[in-house]
Amino acid sequence: MGLEFQFASLADFMSMKGHGPYVWAAYALTFAGLAALVVQVRLAKKSLRKKIQILRLRESEDQQ
Repeated sequence: MGLEFQFASLADFMSMKGHGPYVWAAYALTFAGLAALVVQVRLAKKSLRKKIQILRLRESEDQQ
């Protein structure tokens, strides 16, 4: 009971018996969506940190 590679060549693997374009498009869209989420979260974090810094500066100016 060994593991056997299901495709004879790399080209067969990429085409996946005709389903390759759909499979690879699904992977590409998934990873693009995940990358967009990571970028969006990082930008939101940067924006929130900047807003917090501005609010802290205003609070310290108001206390003086």
